[in-house]
Amino acid sequence: TAENLPGVYLEVESRPNEPLAKKSLDTSGLELLRYSSAADNNGETETATVFASPKGVENLRKKVKQFENEDTKPREKDGEIIPGRPKNADLVQSLAAITEAGLRALWRGPQSKFPVDGGASHWEVWLDPRSADVFIAGAAEFGIEIGNDRLTFPEDIVAVARATRDDLALAVRRLGGVRALAAPAVTADFFDGLDVAEQANWVEEMNERTAYPEHSDIGYVTLLDTGVSRAHPLIAPALDAADRHAAQPAWAVEDVKGHGTQLAGIVLYGDLTTPLQSAHPVVVTHRLESVKLLPDTGLNPHHLLGAVTRQAINAVEVTERRRTFTMAATTDEDTPHDGAPTSWSTEIDQLAVGASGNRNQPRLILVSAGNTDNFKFGAGSYLDYCDHEDHEIESPAQAWNAVCVGAYTEKTLLPDGEGVVAVAPAGDLSPSSRTASWSSTWPLKPDVVLEGGNWSVGTAPPPMRHGWLSLLSTHHNYPTRSFCFTHDTSAATALAAKQVSELWSEYPTLWPETVRALYVASARWTPQMLSHLPANPQKGDYERLFRRYGYGVPDLDRARRSASNALTLLVEDEIVPYGLSDSGGDVHKEMRLFELPWPVEELRKLGTAMVSLRVALSSFVAPNPSEASRGSRYRYASHNLRFKLKRANENAQQFESRVGRSVNADGPQNDEGDLWEFGSNRRDVGSLHIDQLTCQASDLARCNLIAVHPVAGWWKSKARLKEGLPTIRFSLVVEIDAQELEAELYAEVQAAIQAM
Repeated sequence: TAENLPGVYLEVESRPNEPLAKKSLDTSGLELLRYSSAADNNGETETATVFASPKGVENLRKKVKQFENEDTKPREKDGEIIPGRPKNADLVQSLAAITEAGLRALWRGPQSKFPVDGGASHWEVWLDPRSADVFIAGAAEFGIEIGNDRLTFPEDIVAVARATRDDLALAVRRLGGVRALAAPAVTADFFDGLDVAEQANWVEEMNERTAYPEHSDIGYVTLLDTGVSRAHPLIAPALDAADRHAAQPAWAVEDVKGHGTQLAGIVLYGDLTTPLQSAHPVVVTHRLESVKLLPDTGLNPHHLLGAVTRQAINAVEVTERRRTFTMAATTDEDTPHDGAPTSWSTEIDQLAVGASGNRNQPRLILVSAGNTDNFKFGAGSYLDYCDHEDHEIESPAQAWNAVCVGAYTEKTLLPDGEGVVAVAPAGDLSPSSRTASWSSTWPLKPDVVLEGGNWSVGTAPPPMRHGWLSLLSTHHNYPTRSFCFTHDTSAATALAAKQVSELWSEYPTLWPETVRALYVASARWTPQMLSHLPANPQKGDYERLFRRYGYGVPDLDRARRSASNALTLLVEDEIVPYGLSDSGGDVHKEMRLFELPWPVEELRKLGTAMVSLRVALSSFVAPNPSEASRGSRYRYASHNLRFKLKRANENAQQFESRVGRSVNADGPQNDEGDLWEFGSNRRDVGSLHIDQLTCQASDLARCNLIAVHPVAGWWKSKARLKEGLPTIRFSLVVEIDAQELEAELYAEVQAAIQAM
C-alpha cells in the first residue's frame, strides 16, 4: 500500500496435517487463486495463493490480532458450557507461513514447463475481467508484449504475453489482476494434429453454442475464390445451396482446391483457435455467398481476369443484397506496375463505382495485397526482402476504390527444442505480405493489415510456414478432416471481410464509401511498427510505414462506437464537381462547407490539453486507364476531392477565401501549416484521403468548419460536361479523441444534434 499497489499476492502454507481454512482466505478483500497439497515425511501440507487487496491485507492483520487478543463468547451445548476460544482460531492455527508470492505460486501448469532461463518466454496470463484492461494497457511499460487474441471464459480473460520472468513479476506486482499463469500450449497446430474423431468432437461442441441470426437486412460476404464446400457443419448454416455460383456457367460450384473454404471459415469465425477454446456463445452476424472465380484446373487467361471478375459479380447479383465482395486472388503477370493501373485493377475500380456490371450501383470490394516468395529470402532483415520491388503489391490490389489488405502478425510462439525462431517480431509485418514500391502519385496501398501468420527459420534460409504460427480454419474435405492451416494475405483479407461485415451490420444504411472510410480510418500502427520511426519523425519518415502497413491494424471497437471522450461524426453527401462557365469553358462548380456540431464548450474546458483529430474523405472514382493517363492522378480519376479544415486563427470568410484560392491549384498542397502529421503528399492520392493532427483543445474548438472541394479529373472537360453535369457521392468521417482526458465530448455533440 505504500507504493499504491492494487494489492499483494500471498503464498499461504499450512502446518503439516492441518487443513487450511480456505473459506476464510476467499472473503473480505481476499481472493483464493490457487490451491494445492503435497505430502512428505512430515505429513500433508496445503498451499494456497491469495490476492489480497489493501482492505484484505488489513482484514488479515485484524484477524491475526483478534486471535491474539480476543476470544469468542462461551456457549452452551447439551447443558454443558463450552468455553470460548481465540477468534479466527481455525484460520490462524492452520498457518505455518505467509510470504509474498512469486510467479511460481501463480503457475497452474506442470512445473517442468515453468520458464527457468532469464530470456523472454511466452506466458498464458489468466486475468480478472474487472481489471484485465488495466493490465493489458499497462503491460507495455514493463516490456511485456500482449498478443491480440483473447479467450473469454465466465470468470477469466486469457491472453498470451511475451516477457522475461523478472519483467512479468514486476508487472504482476504493480498492476494486479492476474489470477494464474500457464504455458500457452494450444495453437492451430494442436487442433490440426488431432485425429478425425477428436476434430469432429470439437466441431460439434462449438456448433452447439453457435447462433446464426436471421433478419431481412442481413449482410453477406461474397467470396470470389475457388468455391466453398457446404459439407462442413460450421459452414452449412451460413451458406445456402442456392448461394453458390460460378463465373462460368459450365464450372461446378464445389471447392476442390480448398482455398475458398479456408477463407469461409475465417470470414465467419476468425482464427478458429480462439472460438474453439472459448466457453462463450458464438454469434455469426452475416452470411456467405460463394462465386467460383478460379477454375478447378489451369488458370484464367491473363487478358480475361477483369472480365471473369465482372462475370462472377454478375452471377451473384441476381439477388439484391448488402454485400462485402472479398477476393484473395492476384496476379504477378502485371509486375512491375509501380502502382499504375492495369486492366484488372481498372475493372475493379469500375465495378466498385458501379460503372461496370449488370447493376449500376457502388460496391464494397476487398482485395488481398498478394504474397511474397519465401525462397527469395536470404539471411538479412526480412523487411528488406518484403520491401524489395520484386515483392511489389500484386495487381489488382492497387485499385483506387478497393480496400487492399496486407498482413501483419502477433504470432511468435514456437515449441521448444526445434531450433527455429519466428521471423517477424510480434506486431510487425508478416513475412508473406507484399508492400508498395511507389511513394507518390498512385494510391496508398495496402490500406490496412490484419493477422496473416508468421514464418519460422532455422540455421539457414529459406524461412518456412509453421503450424504454431498459422491460423486455423475449416477444411473442404469434411468429415475426412475438420481443420486446416491458413495463412498470408488471403487469411488477412478474410479477417477484414469479417470485421467489415460486422461493422456494416451495425449500421446497415451506410454507403459502401462510408464503411470503407470508417473502417480504414480506425486503423493505427502498432508500437512495433512505430519503432521504425526516428525519435522526432517528419512527414517523410512515415513513408516506410505507409508502404508496408497502410494505416495499420483496424480497431473495430473504435470504428463502431463513440465514447464520452471520443466521438465520430459522419457526413454522406453529393457534389457537382465540374460545370460550364457562361463562356462555355469547364470550371470547378461546387464545394461543400460543413459547420460540424463541434463540442466547443468541452474543448474549451480542456484548455491547453492536447487532443487529436482524424479526418477521412472517401469517394469512388470512375477510372480512365488510357496511356495518356498513366502517371497522372488527375487523368485517371473521373474526379478528385480534397478536404480543408478551418484554422484556429481565421474566421469563416477568410477560410472560404483560402479554399477558393486552392481549388484551381491541382498539385499537392500543404496549406494547413505543419499540424497535419501525414501531409498532402500522402493524403492527396487515390480516392480515400486520411490525415490527423494533434493540437491544444482550445485551438481545436475554433476549427469547426470543414470544406470538401474538387480538383481536376478527367470529367472536367467541355466535351464530357456537354453531355450533362456529373453528380458524385462522398463520405466524410471526422474523429475527435481526447485520449486519456476526462471529457464529455459525445454528450455535448449529441445534445447539439438533437437541437437541430
